[in-house]
Amino acid sequence: MKLNAGLVGTLLKDYQAKINRREITNYAAAVQDNNPRYFDDRGDAEIVSHPMFAVAVTWPVLSRLETYIDAKEFPKEVLMTQVHYSEHLVLHRLIRPGDELSLTGILQALLPHRAGTHAIIRLDAKDRNGDPVFTEYIGAMLRGVDCGKGGRAGEIPLLPENDNETEVLWASDIHIDPLRPYIYDGCSNIEFPIHTSPKFAAMVGLPGIILQGTATLAYAVRELVNNEADNEPARIAEIACRFSGMIRPGTDIKVCCTGKKSHEHFTDVFFEVYNSEGKKAIRAGYVKIMKKEVK
Repeated sequence: MKLNAGLVGTLLKDYQAKINRREITNYAAAVQDNNPRYFDDRGDAEIVSHPMFAVAVTWPVLSRLETYIDAKEFPKEVLMTQVHYSEHLVLHRLIRPGDELSLTGILQALLPHRAGTHAIIRLDAKDRNGDPVFTEYIGAMLRGVDCGKGGRAGEIPLLPENDNETEVLWASDIHIDPLRPYIYDGCSNIEFPIHTSPKFAAMVGLPGIILQGTATLAYAVRELVNNEADNEPARIAEIACRFSGMIRPGTDIKVCCTGKKSHEHFTDVFFEVYNSEGKKAIRAGYVKIMKKEVK
């Protein structure tokens, strides 16, 4: 199956989203993150979203790409080959209840890969004032799809390299209960049957249902906020990773911090997540954590 690299730069149809408090609290609850910043609405400080909540906002677009890609010549059948391969969120601020977000998107890149084509879609979210809220670069692996030499429309942000790969600075063990994919599905509205239907999972060759990749990443971000950002999610400015393995519900995962680099205003923190078989479920994990302001 072939995909014309000339389609790079194709725009997506615009999408509007109005965020309510229930969506924000449900998302944090779905990954068992009890940080009061997501729940406690007493006092003057308003609640904010979990940093990974942005993926729930963009899901209505990404789950129906065939209707949002604004090009009749785009071969919709290639979307049947896609798996979530990479994620990169740039957070300008956390989402709040009452936010009215306008999303625009573009097919940012088609990159040749030994497994097929790494397709990257960029989605920009702005609030009602036109101020940026987040930018998502989401990557899908189109298995067996040939894009030739590929192409890019603009720059794709690069990530710093971790030069401390052999040392684990700290690790957190997390049990994924058997019902977690269903809870995440219901609380995030990120729905796909390989996570909730054993019949569908078997049909596509999986040994059973698997945990959503974004849920795994949200668990890791929970640990990074708690261990590296003094429980302040607003200090998370970027999140990135590649998904490389499955996690079965009813098993344990291990979040490992594998390196840190301190800069004047922020810290680069690197991490990986291992499944119960000791294989990497998330590799090349990265968060950019802004330093705490001294008052």
